[in-house]
Amino acid sequence: MMIELTNLTKRYGNNLAVDHLNLTVEKGEIFGFIGPNGAGKTTTIRMMAGVLGPTEGAVRIGGIPMATDPEAAKRIIGFIPDRPFLYEKLTGMEFMKFMNDLYGFGDGLFRKNAEKLLIQFSLFDWADHLVEAYSHGMKQRLIIASALLHEPSVIIVDEPMVGLDPAGIRMVKDLFRQLAGNGTTVFMSTHTLEIAEDICNRIGVIHHGRLIALGTTGGLRGTAMLHEGDLEDVFLRLTGKENP
Repeated sequence: MMIELTNLTKRYGNNLAVDHLNLTVEKGEIFGFIGPNGAGKTTTIRMMAGVLGPTEGAVRIGGIPMATDPEAAKRIIGFIPDRPFLYEKLTGMEFMKFMNDLYGFGDGLFRKNAEKLLIQFSLFDWADHLVEAYSHGMKQRLIIASALLHEPSVIIVDEPMVGLDPAGIRMVKDLFRQLAGNGTTVFMSTHTLEIAEDICNRIGVIHHGRLIALGTTGGLRGTAMLHEGDLEDVFLRLTGKENP
C-alpha cells in the first residue's frame, strides 16, 4: 500500500476534527476524498503530508512512517495544498529551482525537467516573469508543476481545480490519469463531484471527521440505497443534505 492511515485522529480542544480514520490506497490508484465543508478533509490531507501532527494514530507513505521518518516520507510526496503559498518576488523558473533545492536534488537535470514541466503547463513563456504577475490559474499550474519536479510516488492534492479554466481542468485530469497509469498514487480531495466521478477509481466520503462510506461510484450508490443517480445524489443522501 502506498498510503496507510491507521486510527488517524485530530482534536482541537473539544472539537474532534478527524475521528479515528482508517484507510489504505494502493499504488497507481486515483482516490477521491469528498465531504461537506468542515468535514475534516483538509485536516486529514495536512496530516498525510506531514504539515500537521495527529493527536492519535499514524500515517505511512510507501511504508515509511511519517512520525518517525518524516524527511524520507515527504521525499516521495508531491503536495499540492488548497491555498498554496508562493514567493511572488521569484520568477517561475526561480520558484522551480527553489523547490528543486528543497528536495535536495542537484542541478544536473533540473533545467531540462523544469522546462519540460513549464511547457506542459503552458508557463514556459512566463518562466522569467515574477510570480506576482501570474493569474490565479497560472499560480495553481505552477504549484502543480513544482510538485511533480522530483517525480514523487504519491501526489496529495487538496482542491486541484480551483482557479483553473476548462482547458486547465482537462489537462490536470489527463495528467492524473497518466501519472496513475505509470504507477503514481493520487489522493485528491475535491468539492467538484463530477471530476471525482470521472477520474477516481474509488471514493471515500468523510462527514463529521469520520469515514462514512468507501467504494466505487456504483458501490456508493448501493451504500446510499439508490438505484440510480450520479455521485452528487449519492453524496447528498449519505451526508443527509438531500431535499425531503
